[in-house]
Amino acid sequence: MNQFSSWKYVVIALTIIFGVTYTIPNFFGESPAIQIMPAKSGGKVEITTLQVIENELKIAGIDPVGAIAEKDNIKLKFQTAEEQIAAKSISENVLGSDFVVALNLISNSPQWLSSLGALPMYLGLDLRGGVHFLMELDLSKVSERKNDGLLSDLRRAMREDKIQYYDSQINGGVIQVKFKQEDDLDKVKDIVRGMGTGRSIFGAGSAKETEAFSFLETENNGEFILQIRQSQYADEDTVSFALKQNLETLHNRVNELGVAEPIIQQQGKDRIVIQLPGVQDTAKAKEILGRTAILEMKMLSDDQSPELIERAENGQAPPGTQLYRDRDGAPMLIKKEIILTGEKIINAGPGVDQMTGQSIVSITLDGSGANIFKQITRENVGKRMALILVEKNSAEVITSPVIKSEIGGGRVQITGMENAQEATDIALLLRAGSLAAPMEIVEERTVGPSMGKENIARGVNSTIWGFVAIMILMSLYYMTFGLVSVVALSANLLFLVALLSAIQATLTLPGLAAIALTLGMAIDANVLINERIRDEIRNGNTPQASIHMGYEKAWGTILDSNITTLIAGLALFMFGSGPIKGFAVVHVLGILTSMYSAIWVSRSIINYIYGRKRKIESLSIGEIYKIENN
Repeated sequence: MNQFSSWKYVVIALTIIFGVTYTIPNFFGESPAIQIMPAKSGGKVEITTLQVIENELKIAGIDPVGAIAEKDNIKLKFQTAEEQIAAKSISENVLGSDFVVALNLISNSPQWLSSLGALPMYLGLDLRGGVHFLMELDLSKVSERKNDGLLSDLRRAMREDKIQYYDSQINGGVIQVKFKQEDDLDKVKDIVRGMGTGRSIFGAGSAKETEAFSFLETENNGEFILQIRQSQYADEDTVSFALKQNLETLHNRVNELGVAEPIIQQQGKDRIVIQLPGVQDTAKAKEILGRTAILEMKMLSDDQSPELIERAENGQAPPGTQLYRDRDGAPMLIKKEIILTGEKIINAGPGVDQMTGQSIVSITLDGSGANIFKQITRENVGKRMALILVEKNSAEVITSPVIKSEIGGGRVQITGMENAQEATDIALLLRAGSLAAPMEIVEERTVGPSMGKENIARGVNSTIWGFVAIMILMSLYYMTFGLVSVVALSANLLFLVALLSAIQATLTLPGLAAIALTLGMAIDANVLINERIRDEIRNGNTPQASIHMGYEKAWGTILDSNITTLIAGLALFMFGSGPIKGFAVVHVLGILTSMYSAIWVSRSIINYIYGRKRKIESLSIGEIYKIENN
């Protein structure tokens, strides 16, 4: 009746091994570290760089306790924060401006545990320390860039249609175009109408509305003036697009910091919240976030003679051209006129040319970008186009392919990639290398590691004291069964921490509160079981039958109560955000582990104690029941 099958004991043993394996990494702590990254996007760190840094640190008497070398960054761990600061200063002096050196924290978990996938839980900003930024979109720049693009497209369209105009400019956020003929003004209205959406209603001498633009026509001494202003609908759509592109770009930039579980999310219509747990160097974090590049497409000058390039290097570039250098440092003259910018690119990805087998980058342009590119390639067959990455006030030509034919349809292939990795890197830069609009930091907070440790200590102490109080109460009230309940509660805590570590959940201060709450709620199941066993004994059942019936009859009540609580937890997870979602994750997992530990773990221990005995005179469950077994 109260015998467990062997396979059930095996399952419990395996879950305990799992719990111990995935919980242990959380006890090794973290070491202060420095992280070295290339200053240029898509750059790599050679192993020789690590050797140079280690030699310089050795000369200074600093011995790193560990090193992690990856293709895009190097991490060095140290014993103390003092060594960390000194190593950062030495590394910056040795590497110069080609690399960024940031302070960070790295887990001390052994490699053999990491190889098993046993990693410590991610800790949120309030427990680990780090930096918090609130960045706001510069709405004036959003509108300005939109107007610049619109005016550029409009000028090109007027040239194609041979529309005569003698002045076009942006004044106070309004595009203004002047004509000699009223018919030309009407034609431009049709062009702009095609750029927007929806139905237009026009009337002489007043503002006319479309869904995307509003117009104002005036006449002054035979001069016809058309003023074009973006409507609120267009502005909101532009802001939304800019914010989404900035979110993607910032995600890619933050990934370079190697931050575990960063939080990058929209707040309101024009703000982005960025939380970087473990990052201690606020200045470097700001520098990384500000490294977002701008991508430009320009045509190379027809004359690339050494004489002209030499004059350009001496500051005498030919009119309308500018000197740039490619990734190998080779100089080239490039026309100043910008053909396209990164905001016209919808998507970019690496690929392989089916004819040659060489690595390429495939680009998809938006509608206006496709039209511009088609015209430019038609007019410049056989010439070279440069893709320029402008970053931190410096510009670099990442590739300069030859235009072989007119390219329409908005799909472009860039050849000349050395390998698949270079194609992947350039695709990343093209896809999310630029902000759609500038952003500024309006709020900045730093949570020190000491404050994070204090929060952890408080959360852990509250859990320990709650656990001790439960243990004392259960042991006094339910005796042996109470002690078994405490063991099951310990297993519940072990399973919960292991699950959080296995799924790499981010633990925050609300999450610690959820753990303490889970312990308090989990013991309810054991109380129900113990009280049900007492009731069965009072009804005259034998001890063995009472144990069996107690677990069987309590199961339904335990399931009902936990399902209702589980529904509430899932609702918090689905509709909550930030700390609320973190609380919900721990809460939901805690419910599942508590049901398993209360029913399976405690039952296995009770069965092991009493199940092997044929004759039981009493149960140690708070009241001593002596029953004669005939």
